[in-house]
Amino acid sequence: MKPVSKYHALKQYQWGNGCDGWNLVDDPSLSVKQEHMPAGTAETLHYHTQAQQFFFILKGRAHFEIGEETIVVEQGQGLHIAAGQRHRILNQTLEGLEFLLCSQPSTQNDRVNL
Repeated sequence: MKPVSKYHALKQYQWGNGCDGWNLVDDPSLSVKQEHMPAGTAETLHYHTQAQQFFFILKGRAHFEIGEETIVVEQGQGLHIAAGQRHRILNQTLEGLEFLLCSQPSTQNDRVNL
C-alpha cells in the first residue's frame, strides 16, 4: 500500500479535448479518479447502466447536464448521479476545472454515449 495522487497515480490518461485523468483506485467494484478539464471543454452526453457516480469539485465550477436540468456545482461541493441518469459535465468558465470522480461499481464497459 502506498499513498496515491495525480502525481503518483496508478495510471494517467487523456480524454476528450485536452482533458486529463488519473486513476487513484481501479477495482471492478470501485473506481476513484481525479480529472482536469481545461476552460471551455465538455464531456459527451452519456449514461451508465450499473454504475452510480459521485463528483466532488476540487477547483473551479462545474456545470452538469442531467436529463433536462442544468446544475452548477461549486468548489468544495459534490453531486451524486444515479445509475441510468443521462448526464455530462461541462467547464463553461475561463479557468481549469479539477474534480474527484467516484464510480461504484467501475464504469469500465458500462458507458452508453448518446
